[in-house]
Formats: sequence, structure tokens, C-alpha cells
Amino acid sequence: MNWSKEWKSLAWITAAFLACFFLPVGIPRFDNAVMESLHLIQWYAQEHVLLCLVPAFFIAGAVAVFVSQASVMKYLGANAPKVLAYGVASVSGTILAVCSCTVLPLFAGIYRMGAGLGPATAFLYSGPAINVIAIILTARILGLQLGIARAVGAIVFSVVIGLLMHFIFRKEENENAKVAAVLPEAEEERPLWQNGFYFASMVLILVFANWGASDQPYGLWHLLHGWKWVLTAVASVGLGVILVAWFDVRWWKVLLTGSVVGVSALLMPHAPLFPFTLGILGLAVIMNTGGEMMQSWFSSTWTFTKQILPLLFFGVLLTGLLLGRPGEEGLIPSQWVASLVGGNSIWANLFASVIGAFMYFATLTEIPILQGLIGNGMGQGPALALLLAGPALSLPNMLVIRSVLGTKKTVVFVLLVIVMATLSGILFGIFASTGGTPLL
Repeated sequence: MNWSKEWKSLAWITAAFLACFFLPVGIPRFDNAVMESLHLIQWYAQEHVLLCLVPAFFIAGAVAVFVSQASVMKYLGANAPKVLAYGVASVSGTILAVCSCTVLPLFAGIYRMGAGLGPATAFLYSGPAINVIAIILTARILGLQLGIARAVGAIVFSVVIGLLMHFIFRKEENENAKVAAVLPEAEEERPLWQNGFYFASMVLILVFANWGASDQPYGLWHLLHGWKWVLTAVASVGLGVILVAWFDVRWWKVLLTGSVVGVSALLMPHAPLFPFTLGILGLAVIMNTGGEMMQSWFSSTWTFTKQILPLLFFGVLLTGLLLGRPGEEGLIPSQWVASLVGGNSIWANLFASVIGAFMYFATLTEIPILQGLIGNGMGQGPALALLLAGPALSLPNMLVIRSVLGTKKTVVFVLLVIVMATLSGILFGIFASTGGTPLL
């Protein structure tokens, strides 16, 4: 018997036992924090998994199966022209406008297909950070200066962080570039325009299904929200037609699935999540009963799901336990947070960056949270720091990134976001300050 290993196991068991033995059950703050973690995980499951993550898993699986490694490396690889690679990465993120968790399957897909570390991390940051609607709402609710600063900062961050990641790990990237240089040009099974329509249909489903309500009862945004499920259905029909026409899926399978979803939507017009779920299940059945190409798509999708979803759930539970939901408290009192981000000091900016990096923000929820913090004395600099670090990172997000990039690259990526957000906050605080607030 290897006693060194057994003692290690005994130490873990003992630590777990002591943690359970001394659980502070009955103390109001602990009990409330446990309930907050459960509330947050329930909200996350109801609002994000089916509408955000599941479509993202399908898209990531499709990238792994239907996009050749040579194509990914041509546009995002280590040998791709920098302007092209970082331009594609940042623009892709802008179009998707997803949260820090939804972008993860897509990031994992392109990185494993051969995207360079720099473009891949630029995409990882840009997806949730360069959100056009969030930037517009920031300017409208929190002020034009803060909205412009967020827009400029997010775009610059996306490229600079990607370039820094490439530079820091350039030795490994150069090795990858040498390998990529000898890869044969893959033959495309279908024209680029067909793949473009195929991916566009899935992206439109993801975008329209998650289209948020406007705070104004008029305008294009409000109009699109009123028609969001009709537009989602149109995009879904388009995906069905594409699967039949270009992927050799039997037409009657798509028609049967569409009919079941349509009837359920008519019978339950006020519960759109139910027919949407039926559509997901129908697509899974079509993939599993289809040809080798469809089954490979499902297998790849399932692989991403198994890897990412448990880590996200654990991270959301831990975030809820420590920080609670927006407007509620976990183990860490909200007064501590509010007091530490007051003014425009260096430490306030640093703390805002750190708390933003670890707290989970769903898309657009950071704006009302900041509105409340600013009302309680938060400075303009820390507000920008949180806006630049918060939407792009979270504790659940970090756990998944580590499983893809490894510990070292994940730590560097997180530190780059925090440091750059802190510096941006300090500079913006100096610029926006009119009362001569001291830096220290």
C-alpha cells in the first residue's frame, strides 16, 4: 500500500468531514447565502441554459464538425494576418452579443480547431464585452461619457488582450505556427456560402430567442422584441430547410418536428420556452437518427456540454453563496462592496475590477447594479473598471476557461483583464473628476 497517497486521501476526507461538522447552519447570514446560491442557480437554469447555452453548444459542435481546421487557421490561426485575425475575432463577438458563459462553448470550439491563442482570447473577451445594446443602454442610463468610455475600452481591450496573450505565450504560438504551416489544405464538403447560411440560421436563433425587452414602448428594439418568437421560428424553419437541402436530413423528420413545435406554440402561446425545448429535443433526435455527419455533430455538441455545464453550475452556486443575486446578499455584505468602490482611488478601481471579474453578470444586468452603486457613492472610474471586467469574466467562466486553456494561461488572461480594467478606471476617473478627488 502506498501510504503517501493514502495519507493524502485521508487528509482530504478529514478536511471534508470537518467542513461538514462545523457548518455554520442556523446563522442567518449563512442560511441566507445558501438560499441565495439556490435562487441564483434556479434563475440561471430557467433563464440561460435552454435559451443561451444549449444553442451555443449546438453551434460549437457544428464548428468542430463542419468547419475545417484549415479554414479556422486561415482566418484565426497563428499564421493568419493580424488585422484579419483580430478583426474577425472582435467582429464575431460584437455580432453574437452573448454573456460570459454563453461565449464559452464557441470559444472552446474555435480554439480546439486551431485558432491562435491571441485571436481566440480576443473573441473570448469581445463576445460579452462588445455588446452594442449594452453600450447604448450604458450611455442612456449611466451617462454619455461612461457609455463612450465603455465602447472604446471594450474594443481596445479585445485586441490588446489578444495581442498580449500571443506575446506572452509566443514560444508556444510559434511552435503551433510551424505545425500549421505544414498542414494540407482541407477539401471543403460544401461551399463557404452554404456554411455561412447554416451558421447564420443558428446564430439568429440564439440572438432572437434571447432578445430582451426595451424600456421604451416604441422603436425598432421594442418592435423586434414583440416579434422575437416569430423571428426565432423563421430562423428555425430556415435551419430545417438547410438541413434537408444540404445535409441529407429526411424531410419528413424536419416536418414532423416543426409540426409538433408549431402545435405546442399554438396551444401554449404564453409559454414559449416549452415549444423551444421541444424544438431542441427534436433536433437532437434528428441528429441521432441521421447519417454519420449528423451523429458527429451531436457527439461534438454533447462533448462540449459534458465539459462545460457542470463547471458553470458549480461556479454559479459558489458565486451565489459568496455574493448573492443582484440586489441581494451572500456571505460578503453588500455594504463592504459599496464602501470599497466609493470615490476614484486606485484601490477602489482595483477592487471594482476584481469584484466584477468574479461576480456573475447576465447580459445587461450590470447596468442597474451599477446605477445603484453609483447612487451610493461609487466613482466614475470604478464604474468603468467594473463595466470592462464584469461582463467578460465571472467565476463560472474562469473554471471553464481553465479546462480549455490550462491554469497558467487562464491566470494570465484574468490578470490582464483586471489590470487593464483598473488602469482604465483610474485614467477615466481622473478625466471625469471635476472635484479634484485625490487618487490615494
